Amino acid sequence: MTEERDRPRQAPAFCRDCLTDNDGAAGASRRCRTCGSPRLICHPERDSLSLAHIDCDAFYAAVEKRDDPSLLDKPVIIGGRKRGVVSTACYIARTYGVRSAMPMFQALKACPEAVVVKPNMAKYVAVGREVRQLMRELTPLVEPLSIDEAFLDLSGTERLHHASPAITLARFARRIENEIGITISVGLSYAKFLAKVASDLDKPRGFSIIGRGEAVAFLADKPVSLIPGIGKASAAKLAESGFRLIGDLREAPTEALFRLAGKDGPRLKNLANGIDARKVTPDHETKSVSSETTLDVDLSRFDELEPILWRLCEKTSKRLKAQELAGRTVTLKLKTAEFHSITRASRLPEPTQLAGRLFAAGRELLKRECTGQRYRLIGIGASDLAGPEEADHGDLADVATPRLKAMEGALDKLRARFGDDAIGKGLSLRSPDRPHSGTKATSRNPDEAEDPDA
Repeated sequence: MTEERDRPRQAPAFCRDCLTDNDGAAGASRRCRTCGSPRLICHPERDSLSLAHIDCDAFYAAVEKRDDPSLLDKPVIIGGRKRGVVSTACYIARTYGVRSAMPMFQALKACPEAVVVKPNMAKYVAVGREVRQLMRELTPLVEPLSIDEAFLDLSGTERLHHASPAITLARFARRIENEIGITISVGLSYAKFLAKVASDLDKPRGFSIIGRGEAVAFLADKPVSLIPGIGKASAAKLAESGFRLIGDLREAPTEALFRLAGKDGPRLKNLANGIDARKVTPDHETKSVSSETTLDVDLSRFDELEPILWRLCEKTSKRLKAQELAGRTVTLKLKTAEFHSITRASRLPEPTQLAGRLFAAGRELLKRECTGQRYRLIGIGASDLAGPEEADHGDLADVATPRLKAMEGALDKLRARFGDDAIGKGLSLRSPDRPHSGTKATSRNPDEAEDPDA
């Protein structure tokens, strides 16, 4: 008879719904002995892994459904008008084939009954920051990737939370649902690459683990496109050389991968072998702040685009002030009807937060590009950032800037009291003969970044 100590040790189990231990009691039914839930965390390496990737489920749509319960059982699409694209689709809409970045007209053709909600970035940013703050209560090692996802390293937190990282993350997921009203999916592993892969395996409300003992075998039959940085073109190039699956890369000569992918070749081979030594790096610095809009119809004339540019400058200025930032470089972004992107930049003598100065620089850049080309998108951004104390001082030869700063300050106070539409520049009341879709504010900061589903 086999001694008890000689028997294989059953993987520890923990219920994600009632948060109770189920060690040795999950049995063949794979259900919690306390509440009957099938949502058990059961993995032989569960309590030895500490690197996690957390991703909010269909984030924009989830926030809208939270705030409007009438949307709970309906397909919801977050995005602009017919000329826009899908920012996020809820999981009901995805069953119809709707996907992020899909043109809106295609999405509505696939799911005519969908409720389309215009993005409310200010609201999403606020909720994202709530989630981020709760993450930081778990560990200071939080590396945001976007508004709704981040890597966490919970190494050494067992004594603080009186639990292994896996159990701490299960409690965290439940806290997010109870306190914020949205759901998250968790991926737990020993490496960033695998933690991110794991978080996508069981969405929504998922919790997946990829341990050291299974990583290589797990990756072997996955497409090379699963590796970050390999897009369609790179995947096709690798496939032409016989590398279609990640397993094909494992034994490939480094020289061959170097010829195919240059300096990226060794990275591909390492990831194929489950090797990823990257550390979790807390908070990235903001690089730029911008706003852009996709037009309902292509526009070419300067007088059509000018008032749209002004409204975008106002939005960008508002966000710079809210984040206590100022930009020295102003960048105009245009996208042609053929989807060709054009960027033009102008460097100011000093950083600015002012819509008027952003507009003056952007207006000159726009004039040069209005030569008959038709555009489907326009945006304005500020980069080369500094603090507000360095901004908009002017000098003896520039008396206009201090006056502009005082005027915009007064307008900001009125808007704060009576709303953004209470007062505006005459130019903003002008509109082209044809309307444009809602604007989209962006920032090269994980707090403000686009939804990664997009």
